[in-house]
Parts: sequence; structure tokens; C-alpha cells
Amino acid sequence: MKIYIGSDHAGFEMKRDLISYLVGEGHEVYDCGPKEYVHDDDYPDYVSIVAKQVSEDSGVVGVIIGKNGQGEAMVANRFARVRCAVFYGGPKHMITLAREHDNANMISFGASFLATEEAHRALDLFLHTKFSGDERHIRRIKKIEQYD
Repeated sequence: MKIYIGSDHAGFEMKRDLISYLVGEGHEVYDCGPKEYVHDDDYPDYVSIVAKQVSEDSGVVGVIIGKNGQGEAMVANRFARVRCAVFYGGPKHMITLAREHDNANMISFGASFLATEEAHRALDLFLHTKFSGDERHIRRIKKIEQYD
């Protein structure tokens, strides 16, 4: 699977780990930055690169990482056809619902709240859960896309 990934300084170490993990799992991974740790960088600079790729290519997914993941998701969801879910721990069922019902194509992790192994498991679940294709979910997504 083709995966675009980006972070800010708060998610930098987790991003590096997830890239290694994903490559090890056989995925085609594109690092959208930052390439080195910069203490006061701004997440919109990197998240927007990931979201632009996901917006333009329906066959890819995006992973973004920040301190809590919320601001990152807000930026991503401003792009047409991007449906970014946030995960910073808790019930994994949130991830399956985001994929099955909302056809989420991006996930935003809160690095300050997730251990690395938990992020691996959450990412695996996100990547392996498929959209249900139910008519009611398709209808709702079409309504969301009216706002693009």
C-alpha cells in the first residue's frame, strides 16, 4: 500500500519509527517531513503535504503525527476528499468505525498519548479495516463531499 506520512517536532520520533515499521511490513512509504528534528516547526507545513497527496490520489492513505493529533487532523480535513480520524489511545473500535463507516483515508496520532507498540497496532488495524460500502455510509460521505 502507498502511504504518505508526516509530523511535526512532537511526532518526529514516532514518525521515524512508523516509517521503519511500515517499510518492514512491505508498504511503499513517502516521508513528507520533517527530515530532521526542529523544535519549533509548525505542523501545517508537513500535514498539508500529506493531505494534498491523499486528496489527489484515492488509492493512498495518510498518517500524520503530532502532540495530540487534533490540530493535525483539522488541517488535513480542510482538503477535498480527505477524511482524517484522530487516535490517541482508547478503544480501537474508534478506528474500525472510522474506516468501515466513514471511509477514513487518513489517521492522525497523538504521540504524547500513544506508546510505540500501541501505534503499531492501531496503524495495522487502520490499514487492514475496509470500508463497508453500505449505501447509508456512501450517502453520508457524498453529503460531506458537497462541502469540498
